[in-house]
Amino acid sequence: MSTATHEPMTCDTDALNSLLRGELSAVETYTQAMGKFDDLEVVAELQKIRDEHSRAVRELRDHVITFGGAPAESSEVWGTFTATVTATAKALGPATVLAALRQGEEHGIGAYEDALHNEDIHPDCHRMILSDLLPACRRHVEGLNHLLGCSHHD
Repeated sequence: MSTATHEPMTCDTDALNSLLRGELSAVETYTQAMGKFDDLEVVAELQKIRDEHSRAVRELRDHVITFGGAPAESSEVWGTFTATVTATAKALGPATVLAALRQGEEHGIGAYEDALHNEDIHPDCHRMILSDLLPACRRHVEGLNHLLGCSHHD
């Protein structure tokens, strides 16, 4: 017998949508940032991270729908901020852009950790965050740290 039958089928879809907006922002940011680098190794790593954020968008969107919510369609304020950072990427230099991306990942880690403390988020969503989304953000920080260690070029 599935444990899901014993768990309430309610979830804080506002909290999930907040996470979804963060993931939408990440996809937008990485897409813009990829165009600012000439180093193919850096672009490949950024594309890999962006694709993982795209997968997170699909997972979160599916969970919002499952629990009766209307999924967020835009990143709103974060999208405006990240557009500004990535638009000025050439002037800022690659290390600054990579550091800004890392800061975004660290913000995402904090948001996922906060969500784990939200008792109104369904246990299935907690499992998804713990087993998939949070570890992915931590891997992204490691990957960006590696790129920052290697970014001695423009």
